[in-house]
Amino acid sequence: MHAARIRPDIEVGSIRPPQRLAPFSHAIGAEVRTIDPDSAQIPTDSEGSAFGRLILLYDPEGQDAWNGTMRLVAFIQAEVEAALATDPLLPEVAWSWLVDALSGGPLSEDSVTALGGTVTSTTSVRYGDIAGPPRAHQLELRASWTALSVDLAAHVEAFCDVLSLAAGLPPSGVTTLGVGDRVT
Repeated sequence: MHAARIRPDIEVGSIRPPQRLAPFSHAIGAEVRTIDPDSAQIPTDSEGSAFGRLILLYDPEGQDAWNGTMRLVAFIQAEVEAALATDPLLPEVAWSWLVDALSGGPLSEDSVTALGGTVTSTTSVRYGDIAGPPRAHQLELRASWTALSVDLAAHVEAFCDVLSLAAGLPPSGVTTLGVGDRVT
């Protein structure tokens, strides 16, 4: 899983996996971070607007509900703008990001089975002395699938692709231009 090639604005590291869901497990956490081009340091405290975790569950004997021996469980949460949070097509679009990521690139439709999950769009309103913006809008994607290939790096890359889309990052290799930037 740690052999995955991840874009530089997503930080990935090991986190504690659940202990009783399978005989073996491993988990990674991923967070979109803002890169300061003038600094070579990674910030120690992050206020990332999108994060997620990907958990690998492995049972050498397999489980009937999984249709295999390796189950991946994903969770992604991203802050979104109010207009996007209220768009009735947001759940379908977010789910299509996952389906496309798991059936493209090094993965094929034959690499995944038993895909299922939910997409939730929420608006939270804060009152009183609670810190933070008065209104916050979030997208949450929860999914699990059975990996039929042992190329787990490709599954991590697909997961991070979905995280970058949820965060609203431009595609890899694309530079965004700001006001006043000149194109020659």
